[in-house]
Amino acid sequence: MSLESEILRLKEEKHAVLLAHNYQRPEVQDLADFVGDSLYLSRTAVQDRRPVIVFAGVRFMAETAKILNPEKTVLLPDLAAGCGLADSITAEQLRGWKADHPGAVVVAYVNTSAEVKAESDYCCTSSNAIRIVRSIPAEKEILFLPDVFLGEYVRKETGRRMHLWVGDCPVHARMRPETLEAARAAHPGAPVIAHPECGCSTAALPHVDRILSTDGMVRFARETTAPEVLVATEVGILHPMRRANPRTRFTPISEGAVCPYMKEIGLEDLRDSLAFGQFRIDVPSETLLRARRSLERMIAA
Repeated sequence: MSLESEILRLKEEKHAVLLAHNYQRPEVQDLADFVGDSLYLSRTAVQDRRPVIVFAGVRFMAETAKILNPEKTVLLPDLAAGCGLADSITAEQLRGWKADHPGAVVVAYVNTSAEVKAESDYCCTSSNAIRIVRSIPAEKEILFLPDVFLGEYVRKETGRRMHLWVGDCPVHARMRPETLEAARAAHPGAPVIAHPECGCSTAALPHVDRILSTDGMVRFARETTAPEVLVATEVGILHPMRRANPRTRFTPISEGAVCPYMKEIGLEDLRDSLAFGQFRIDVPSETLLRARRSLERMIAA
């Protein structure tokens, strides 16, 4: 029996749903029941009735699934799948920041730990951050964390008074305006789409045709008729884009835009996770209850 067949058999046997982020390895995406961005996968985790969730992503995503589904078993196939952006702020640091800004509304990007979510008023993803910030009363001061580039983009689009935590995604932070300008010069006529986490995303706007979340990029891929599109985000997104539209050439801004955490999980890890129930993700009940409020607001937005 092939490894792929064994995974599919175990998935049925364990009554498990396999969720995979857009940045995962192509072979992992191909076996998943659902592939998408954090918001889509969070909603799917709630809607799917299967009692076991195997999350091919990173730890904060598995924690999010557990917070939203406390009665389900949530498995992360490799505990080394962390997130540099999520590690850029702790709950203790956030409590200190809140103390400096009493009464401020805290908006946390979903790329954060469960403990940070528990200290936040709202969670958001790149696809609904602008909508969530606009929903907050205009007189309210906002603390936005942890991605400074996404925060700058949201602040520019909404015109809101926002304080930004200085964190970033190491992969996206390397995609600077000059990187985009050079790529456009090398591929004249090709539209450029970029993730809002890209370094100095507001300064990069003159070099970008569309700022899109990862799911937005896949939707764009289905609709575009351009012969070539330049893509500024982690290279894992190219797989679902190419599947959605094999007629267009999707070219990464940088072949080196690879998140090592998103590539931790392989087929052997999936097989072992299903076979042996590893690695189970749990969130303390008090943290779970407090974090759930901010996540439910994210899903509802």
